[in-house]
Amino acid sequence: MSKRIGILTGGGDVPGLNPAIRMVVEGAEREGMEVLGLRRGWAGLLNIESDNPASRDEWLHHLNLAEVRTVSRQGGTFLHSSRTHPGKVKPEELPEHLKGRFEVGEEGKIDATPAVLEKIEALELDYLVTIGGDDTLSYSERLHREGVKVVAIPKTMDNDVFGTDYCIGFSTAVTRSVNMINDLRTVAGSHERIMVVELFGRNSGETALVTSWLADVDRTLISEAPFDPDRLTELIMKDKRNNPSDYAVLTISEGARMERGEIIEEGEADAYGHRKLGGIGKLTADYIKKKTGAHILYQQLAYLMRAGAPDSMDRMVARNFGALAVDLLRKGHWGNMVCLSEGRYDKVPLSYTVTGTKRVNVGKFYDTAEYRPKVEGVLGMPMFFY
Repeated sequence: MSKRIGILTGGGDVPGLNPAIRMVVEGAEREGMEVLGLRRGWAGLLNIESDNPASRDEWLHHLNLAEVRTVSRQGGTFLHSSRTHPGKVKPEELPEHLKGRFEVGEEGKIDATPAVLEKIEALELDYLVTIGGDDTLSYSERLHREGVKVVAIPKTMDNDVFGTDYCIGFSTAVTRSVNMINDLRTVAGSHERIMVVELFGRNSGETALVTSWLADVDRTLISEAPFDPDRLTELIMKDKRNNPSDYAVLTISEGARMERGEIIEEGEADAYGHRKLGGIGKLTADYIKKKTGAHILYQQLAYLMRAGAPDSMDRMVARNFGALAVDLLRKGHWGNMVCLSEGRYDKVPLSYTVTGTKRVNVGKFYDTAEYRPKVEGVLGMPMFFY
């Protein structure tokens, strides 16, 4: 009987997920293994009823090369995704067939991991390949400790997964942002405005920092370094005056905050404890306008950063990560995350990925007085700002 791999994508979508899935399927078929796609991330393993054909049709997708032949050309994930955390399920969100089985924990959440393990066994999954960010990876590590043979693939636009130099989705997010900022210059320049562009970046400002450097932005604010709004206003107004076209550009991570200020969040927290970020760009734009009377062009790029097909970098890394994941399973190296380390494809224990945080090295790569990237020489530097 052939071995069976279950594969899922968790958390927010990014370009590059589909090429990774395709390469897992391609590698599995070459090794004589079967691949079962689990729809909607971890929600698939909670909601599937192994003895219910209708449930199987909704939550499972049998994959082969014919099924994934064209998916690499598309962004997002054709398996769909969710922010479900099986270890922290709200009682009202527990699938009907699981209700009454578990006690509610101290935080008002249910740990439904025993049900997930049962589903993995019932579906006869020999291996699990999980593609996601910190949250998906942390639960993958939990399943590894429970005895599941899992290999993980890192993805996030913020490029902030600990243990890898690169995450699927990062390059496309930067490419999209640079292109859109340069397009928006025509509006800012025509109307002689200060352009404030808010970018994704919860805890890491690497996306904003690299984008601003490549797009020659005047000032940039990152998640790791609180800023003085008065100092910022003084600098950006000077930039505007010194520009022959009489405009200036400021980028800002959604997780940035003013000195003595708070990160701006709204809505209810998801299963991983994250509330929706966004609004610091508008707050900053309003501050500059109130203080100077300047006309402001404010734009949140938001989901446009991760919309559409992956760029060449994300296609290449995603495909190699997918191929490497199957290779690790074949060699018995489960309990690992595939990674890039110093420009080379490698692996790192899942247990290691949850031991630290990956952030911009502010002292080395960011000028906290001028609110700009600081690149003073590249000999011996890593490819990205961490």
